[in-house]
Amino acid sequence: MPGIGIEDLKRIAKVEFAEIVKSVQTMGFKIRIILTDNSFIDVTLSRTIPDKFGYHWECMDQDGSIYRYDNFHDKNWKSIETFPYHFHKGTKECVERSPFHLNTIDGFRGFMEFVREKLRSKKIKK
Repeated sequence: MPGIGIEDLKRIAKVEFAEIVKSVQTMGFKIRIILTDNSFIDVTLSRTIPDKFGYHWECMDQDGSIYRYDNFHDKNWKSIETFPYHFHKGTKECVERSPFHLNTIDGFRGFMEFVREKLRSKKIKK
């Protein structure tokens, strides 16, 4: 889907995921999504390479985990089936094939759904 911009993703976060999003801040060429548990997601779109993105959920204050879905060409993950699309699941070193759509918008929605489910399961455990 050509022409996707950071404002499109910002709008999706605010509208479609309002129950888990506390605020969305523009920080230069990226956005930071503050979640209701005070963890955050940084969303980066490449300004020079079309359709290159990174969605990074930082949970270091809560449980020390990170979740990152991106399609930047990292040769360390060349053996991953969906390369260059890959998912860091809990740590930087635990990398697997993408469980999300491979396009920017649907991949973002899938990542946000993943976050929503993780937050729900944390609430249930409390």
